[in-house]
Amino acid sequence: MTESDVLVPGGRDVRGTLTEPDEEATTIVVACPPHPQHGGSRSDSRLVAVAERLQENGIACLRFDYGAWDNGYGEREDVRNAIRWAGDHYERVGLFGFSFGASLSLLAAASIDVTIIAVAALAPTARLGPDDDLDAAAALESLECPVQIVVGERDTTAAWEPVVERAQELADEKETGSEDEIEVITLSADHFFVGQTDTVAETVGPFLESAFRME
Repeated sequence: MTESDVLVPGGRDVRGTLTEPDEEATTIVVACPPHPQHGGSRSDSRLVAVAERLQENGIACLRFDYGAWDNGYGEREDVRNAIRWAGDHYERVGLFGFSFGASLSLLAAASIDVTIIAVAALAPTARLGPDDDLDAAAALESLECPVQIVVGERDTTAAWEPVVERAQELADEKETGSEDEIEVITLSADHFFVGQTDTVAETVGPFLESAFRME
């Protein structure tokens, strides 16, 4: 495994860590950290665990830190810029995010012209602010790729219920095996998945790996 620093272009100071497998990778997952005002960063243990799982299976991962706090708007653009960077350097791009980052992954995927292979959202909150354009639950309707929503049944931190409800409604409308299939997984955990980083990696990793194989 190799790691290198990446400066994500786009007008904001966005720096990341690129994890690559030993052999050249053609696929990459952009990993979005939790809320930066609550200590969220690219070093988040859940992001690192998923990156290591992906690396073991030949997939690169870009974990990054957001630029200056901008109430979700600048941070969404940070994600989109990271996706654009990934799309310029790899053939296929997937998304993963935790908490605030999970919501951003849904919002960014729904509003960018780069093809996204799959999105895995761990403990997303339904909205990042009062404005409709930061409504992660509503963003689900615009996604045209496989989506995985993973929540902890004891999570009382994030308002994840509207995301799960909308995901389940959309899943019921889609055919099994469709290109934009949605799955919802509930784990016995709190919002932070304390002591369960391996479980997170073994839940998110196979979903993303399977989506890449289907392409």
